Amino acid sequence: MSDYQHEVEELERESATAARLFDVRRIIGGLFVVYGVIVTIAGLTASDADLKKAQDININLWTGLGMLALGLFFLIWLKLRPAVPPTAGELQAATEEGAAEG
Repeated sequence: MSDYQHEVEELERESATAARLFDVRRIIGGLFVVYGVIVTIAGLTASDADLKKAQDININLWTGLGMLALGLFFLIWLKLRPAVPPTAGELQAATEEGAAEG
């Protein structure tokens, strides 16, 4: 293989790593899990006065559990369907197609 092919393969690996690292599902899922844990703990430690303010509904507990479920959904989705960056051939084909249209 030539140096050019090695360089292209190296850039494709770096691109794949960057795509997985900055996937928005990881950020959203992680934040929802962290905040969900905090709000769930607040719901578990709610006093009777707090519950009375919310018409005897432990809103922190239910909201925290919902946030945890949503965050875990995003993280599981990320694990089951990881982001795959386009290959060099796909990018070249898309560029050629765009140039042919324009």
